[in-house]
Order: sequence, then C-alpha cells, then structure tokens
Amino acid sequence: MAAMARLQLLHLRAPFVKSSRVLSFPYSTNLRASHRRQFSGTPPLCCSYSSSESFPASNGGSSASIVGDLLDFLNESWTQFHATAEAKRQLIAAGFHLLNENDEWDLKPGGRYFFTRNMSCLVAFAIGEKYSVGNGFHVIAAHTDSPCLKLKPKSASSKSNYLMVNVQTYGGGLWHTWFDRDLSVAGRVIVRTSNGSFVHKLVKVKRPLLRVPTLAIHLNRTVNTDGFKPNLETHLVPLLATKPEEPSSESKEKSTLSSKDAHHPLLMQILSDELSCNVDDIANIELNICDTQPSCLGGANNEFIFSGRLDNLASSYCALRALVDSCVLPVDLSSEHAIRMIALFDNEEVGSDSFQGAGAPTMFQAMRRIIGSLSHQYIGESAFDRAIRQSFLVSADMAHGVHPNFMDKHEEHHRPEMHKGLVIKHNANQRYATSGITAFLFKEVAKIHNLPTQEFVVRNDMGCGSTIGPILASGVGIRTVDCGIAQLSMHSVREVCGTEDIDIAYKHFKAFYQTFSSIDRRLIVD
Repeated sequence: MAAMARLQLLHLRAPFVKSSRVLSFPYSTNLRASHRRQFSGTPPLCCSYSSSESFPASNGGSSASIVGDLLDFLNESWTQFHATAEAKRQLIAAGFHLLNENDEWDLKPGGRYFFTRNMSCLVAFAIGEKYSVGNGFHVIAAHTDSPCLKLKPKSASSKSNYLMVNVQTYGGGLWHTWFDRDLSVAGRVIVRTSNGSFVHKLVKVKRPLLRVPTLAIHLNRTVNTDGFKPNLETHLVPLLATKPEEPSSESKEKSTLSSKDAHHPLLMQILSDELSCNVDDIANIELNICDTQPSCLGGANNEFIFSGRLDNLASSYCALRALVDSCVLPVDLSSEHAIRMIALFDNEEVGSDSFQGAGAPTMFQAMRRIIGSLSHQYIGESAFDRAIRQSFLVSADMAHGVHPNFMDKHEEHHRPEMHKGLVIKHNANQRYATSGITAFLFKEVAKIHNLPTQEFVVRNDMGCGSTIGPILASGVGIRTVDCGIAQLSMHSVREVCGTEDIDIAYKHFKAFYQTFSSIDRRLIVD
C-alpha cells in the first residue's frame, strides 16, 4: 500500500515535472550552509531547472524545493493569459475538474474544481469531506498581471525608415528599465476557423523581435547629472524593422488586400507563422511587449531569482502549489471542514476594476454557487453570511525588501529582508487589510510550523501602495491579512527575490490550508 501511495503521489505531481529541460548545477536553500559549500564547477549564467530534481528544503523541512518549478512557471508565463493557461494545465494534470461559469455545477465534498474567466483570472477550490453548509472558505488571493507595455489598437507607424510599434503603458512600471532590452510580443489572438467560428489562441514569439534604444550619451550629455527622463509617448516606441523598399504596384495592391491596416503586415505575418494560420484568419490581437531573457538563478550562492513578473507570479505560483499539494491524496481532505481556495485575478496593477479583476464579484459569486450546489436546495442569505464570517483571506502580493543602497526609504524598525520569511503588511489607513486579529492568526500558523515572518509599515512621510486585500475585505466583510515575499526592483522589467523565501511562502501557504481551522476555532473575539 505504501508503494502504491508513493506511485499515486508521483503521478499526481506529474504536471510539475519537465525532465526534458534539465540544466542542473549546485543549489541550496540553506543559506547559512551555502557559504561553506564549494561549487563543483562553474554554473551556467542562465538556466531552467528540471522539476524532477530534488533540492534541500529551507528551514530544515522535509519537502523538496519548488524553486525549479517556479522558474519553469515564470518562463512559461510571459503574460497573464499564459500564466492562467499554465495554472489550468497543472490543475487538470493534478486531478482538478474544470468548471464552466455558464453551466450548472454539481459539486461534492472531497471534490477539487476550478474555472477561468477571460483566461486571465482563475478560481480553484477543494472541498473538505466534512464540510457542512455555513462553514468557511480559506482563500489565498493573488494576481496574474504585471506592469508592461501593450500594443495600441493601431500599432503600425514608421519614422526615419524604421517600422515602429506604438505601445501604451500598463500599470506603474519602471519604464526606463525597458530601454535596450531584447523584447518580443506575447498574448492572445482571436482566429477565424474554416467553419466561420472564432477561437482564442495564445501566442509567444520567443526570439528577440523589438527594441527600444536609448539615445547615445554624445547627444544627451547631461543624462547622468540631470537624470533619464523619457517622454513615454514619443521615446518609448520599439523598433520592429528597417522599412522595406517600396513594392511594385502589383505586390503593393496584393499586400494591402491581405494585411491588417492597424498593424504592420510584417508583424501579422510573424504571428500567423507562429499560429500556423493565414494572416486573413487573424480577427483580433491583444499583445504585451515582453522581455525575452529567461528567468534564472543568480548570486554567488544561487540565492537569488532574477526574473520579470515576480510581482506577482511568484505569489500566484506558491498559492497554486500549496493548494494542489495540500490535497494530493484523498486522505488530505478527509478531516477538513472548510473549503480551500485560490483566486488569481487580472488587472491589479491598474486598480482591479474590470470583469476579470478583484473588483468584480467573481470570487464571492463562486462561493454562493458552491454553497448552493452542496446544499442541494435553496440557500438564503444567512448561509452565505455565516460562511463569510467563518472565512479567512490571505492577500498575497510581493513586498518591498529593504534596499541596501536606499535604507532610509524604509521605516527604521520595519525593514524586510530576503530569506527571512513572508512579510506581514500593516497600514493604519487601511491601504492594507491586515488587522491585529488577522496578523495574529496568520503568524500563529507560521509559529506552529516553525516558519519565520516579518512585518512592514511604510514611513509616515511616504505614500503607501495597496493590494487586492482591501478590495476583497470590504466587498462582503471577509477577514483578511496582507502579506508578501520580499523583493527588490519591484515593477522593473527585471526583478529579484530570494530563493529561500519562495520555499518559505509555499510552506506557509500549505500550512495555512492544513492547520488554520484548528487555530481559528480556539480564538474568541466577538
């Protein structure tokens, strides 16, 4: 039986194994030991791990590191659409059942389910076998989007014999970091099929296709003293190609008839080649500009992750893995009274007010439907309200680690460091949803499992960012804690976080699912 259980466990974890992508080198998440370790050879400058390789766990735990799997996830997830599609693939491979929001749901205790919205938002949940109507939901929420450049609806332009691609800025990016990078395009395309229907397809052009060049210092002598201050409308326009010579009248007429006026025919041809379809079959495109440099390990001891989109795909992946791994075997849900859930939203970087954002009632509508399906009868407001009162939400978004060159930007006693665990975010003006009660409960989970935590408040003389936490907490009144993994270079095209914090976050989230019920029932407030 033990052998069968191990085989079943390996089978259920199959979505995280990508053995064809093995490029291994020494790695340890125990940083205190890593300084004494000698490397056996020179590691590659950039690589992706095989998920099948086992690494030492952080903090003396017994489980293997998920850092290699995170790198694979990041390298797959160039856009919010790709991140959602990859999460979908992994959930299906792990045995979760795909639901459609347009259909009736027939749910059962012990079942594992998920649905997507707009292929950029995803909600997944596992129902405890001892669930009864009115019991709570234990939720980890994150977001799939990151600051980036997006193609304008009419992107084609040309200047000085260059073909240019007009873009718009999405979110609050550090836009100067996008200059002189090897860029490309990724996103989704609506394709017309032979029977006249339309299908949604994801596209990713992996080779460097675009570049935003900086102006030579000889033509901008004061840039190092006055600062680099590009005009985001006129200076942040990527080059696609040099302008071809004017075609003959016959070929020009043919090109005009077969191309899309809004975008360069050359770009449309590249997309059609990637999708193996005709240019005329492309009905619409929704594309991001993406950095082509792969996510990888960095630092002398491989203690860092260098990558784009860590904010907030690192949180999304840790939540996804924690949910999947907390209910691998049927016995994992046998004594659970609650419903374990993740909610990954789009459009957090621009305020969440969208059909697929946290400002929409997606998650709470799903909760009502789950309760209704499990009750097999009409559910009044009281059942949903009782469930919300017993629920708990972890809003997981990356945190500002202290910058060694700008330490004064942090409040003296609240300077989160890498490799020191999840950061609990506090703000008296409710820019974060953490309260004394929710912080205590979340830290108690960590305490029981011997996991470190840190705390953050912004300086009184600085503005404070926000998350989806307050949006969801105030939506129906669900208890919420805001937390995140400490990182540097937030909103840069290339960010950095600590490898050990990834494993700590994963363990903390998994422990939250497994032990929160027993902790919560011992707390008396009202």
